[in-house]
Order: sequence, then C-alpha cells, then structure tokens
Amino acid sequence: MFYTCRTKLKSNFCIQFVRKLCEESSQLHLKSKYDVVIIGGGHNGLVAAAYLAKAGAKVCVLERRYLLGGAAVTEEIIPGFKFSRASYVLSLLRPQIYSDLNLKEHGLKVYLRDPYSYTPLREHFWKSTQAKSLTLSRNHLKNQEEIAKFSKKDAQVYQEYEELLSRLVDAVEPLMDISPHSLMNTLDQPSAWGKTLSAWNNSSNLTELVKIVFKMGKDIRPLYELMTASPKKVLSRWFESEPLRATLATDALIGTMASTDTPGVGYVLLHHVMGGVEGVKGAWAYPEGGMGAVSAAIAASARSFGAELYTDQMVTAIKTDSSGAAVGVVTSGGIEVDARLVLSNATPAATLSLLPPGTLSEETTSALQAIQYESPVTKINVALSRIPQFLANPTASSDRVMPHHHATIHLNCENCDIVDEAYRDAQRGVLPT
Repeated sequence: MFYTCRTKLKSNFCIQFVRKLCEESSQLHLKSKYDVVIIGGGHNGLVAAAYLAKAGAKVCVLERRYLLGGAAVTEEIIPGFKFSRASYVLSLLRPQIYSDLNLKEHGLKVYLRDPYSYTPLREHFWKSTQAKSLTLSRNHLKNQEEIAKFSKKDAQVYQEYEELLSRLVDAVEPLMDISPHSLMNTLDQPSAWGKTLSAWNNSSNLTELVKIVFKMGKDIRPLYELMTASPKKVLSRWFESEPLRATLATDALIGTMASTDTPGVGYVLLHHVMGGVEGVKGAWAYPEGGMGAVSAAIAASARSFGAELYTDQMVTAIKTDSSGAAVGVVTSGGIEVDARLVLSNATPAATLSLLPPGTLSEETTSALQAIQYESPVTKINVALSRIPQFLANPTASSDRVMPHHHATIHLNCENCDIVDEAYRDAQRGVLPT
C-alpha cells in the first residue's frame, strides 16, 4: 500500500513538474506585446487566431488548460480509451473555414456517419417481428424500407420532408456568413430608424434577405412554422409513426431544456441539417482521433500563419485604458501582455469577470449577467469491454461491429411521451427513470 501511494505521489509530482516546466518554458517565449491577444484556445478562438494571423497580424492565444480546443478536445480520461469529452461529431463548421484554413492539409481526416441514426425499441414496444428498431441512413430506399415497418404512409413522405429541409437550407444558408444587423439601439431610440434604414439600404444584408425571400416562394410558410412551432407540431404534420417522430425530435431537443411541445424549438430540426462535411450536405462525421483532431488541425493552421499558441496560461484580468478600451491582459503568473485588440473566447460571464468594475455600462453589465447558462445535458463517457448488443438487432458475435454501431443510438425514443416525461423529470429535479 505504501509503495502504491508513493508511486502515485511520485507520478503526480512528475506531472506537475512537467506542466510547471512547460509553463515556465512558454513564458520565456511569451512576448510583452502583440497586435491581438485572444483569451481562450477553444476552436472559435483558434479560428479567429488563424484568420488574423493569415491577414498579417501578430497574434497570441492564451489557454488556461494544458491542451487547446475548449469543448472540441480528445482526452484519455480512462486508461487506454480516448474520448471526445464534450462535442462528439462534426458538421456545422463552415465550409469556408474548412477550405480557407486548409484543415485537410493540416491532418484533419473524417468518416461520414452512415447510417446516422439507430433507435432500438424495448421489447414491450415491438409491434411485429420486423418493427423492433429504426435505422436511418443516407440511402433513401433503405430509409423507406425501415420506416415502412412502422408506417407505409411515413415511408412515402419522408424523402419529401428531407427535400423540404434541403430547400430551406439552400435559401437560408447565406445568412450564416454575413454579419447580422443589430436592432437593439434602433428599438431603444426611435430616432435612429432613419440611420438604420439608410445603413440597410447601403448594405449587402438587405440585398441578401430580399434574394432569400424571393427564392423561398411557397416555402416561406413551412419556414415560419419551423421557427415558431414545437417539434411535435411540425413532425405530427408529416408523420404518424411514434418511433420516427420521437427519433427526429431529438435533433430539436439536444442540449435544450425543452420538450417536444415547446414552441420555437422546431427551428433546431433545420439547424441540424445546415452543415455538411466533405461536400455532402447535411452530413455529420467522426474525425479520426476524436474532436480534438479538429482543434489540432485549426491550431496547426494558425501556427503556419505565425500565430503563437500557449497553454497553461490563465488570464486573470483584462487591462483597460482611461476610456475603457481593452489594451491587454494579465496572466495568473503575473505576466502582462499588451495588445491593440483583445478578443475573448470565454463566455460573456467569464469575460465580464476579467474586466475592471464599471468598464461597461450598467445596462450592458445587467444584460450579460442575465444570460442563462443552465443546461439539462449530462454527457457520460464510458469504456466498454465489448461491442454493445441490442435485443432488437442481436449479432452472432460480441466483437462484430454492425452498421447500427456507427450511428447515433437513440434510447427511450419509442414515443414522444417518453421524451417529454424526461423533460418533466428534469424540471422537477428528478433523475430520469
């Protein structure tokens, strides 16, 4: 026992020593002034660093943890098993970023998730010897066969539903790459309406919006419904099969404190197909090496343009001048780094805590403090001794990987009532049953 404890203490000491050495080493290279300092090395901060460095700016990224990536990281939290600790699939990274930063050349390799969805039903929900599970893939004919096990009507209209979402994505997607115009000041100050309209008339934003409206035509109505209605209302208009409705509804609910009856959540059904990978619209993929590989490729791109990226460097304060403008940061090691521009990849709340009191107006401070960060989501990473077996689709060998093992596996999605009950449990602070 003593030997084991001493070994662990020695191991922990070595880890801390190496980290301290790396920290001191990075501090030796950390300059006192840059054009831009970015607080936090999450993937958004890394993308900003890459673009700014590519444009010729001297950029420095300061990350408090021992690795870059934020929520897009790969870590060996169980010996022998590496996990994508937070985000777990890739799709919504804009294609322009993919190409501009040469992510493939910097080592990013992905595998399309296909089939993309698998819903095994529990025994007492089996309607027949065939209707035991629902698997959805990029093969339309196979989807029809799978859905027809539950509803022939749904099998006929499923492709039409997907085509509608695809048309809506084509129409709305240009908005993803333009800066939205803020109407907050306009609403607070009616006298600003003239300036706002003038700015819109002279901007490409208005032109783009007009193009979108004309392009959508009769699809405006279903878009409005998606933006305002509940997932259950949207999906019930299309489908009668409960396993299909519940499975599709999860796309609208993941990461959200909402039920299938919550108005406005239907939009996420559209948002989930607004991405794409390898030129395949709406596709999701697994990066080789986990989500940390995405951050690693972005970091490699940023470094290739000259950005300097530092880990184990916690920012404890943002320095401001007499006008309240940010002019640099201070690290936990007491190092001051000056910059013409300070960007924060941290949350608004965390960023606010780094600023001297009174830097921002009371109105802005109150608005930032009012942002809700509560989430019903818990991600559990587990190491398994063998490939999962499902009664709905048993395999002859426990180590044989089947197509459904490649998909996102939806449990307890036999109907929307089960999904909604989980939401009600969360509201009451009760663990799901």
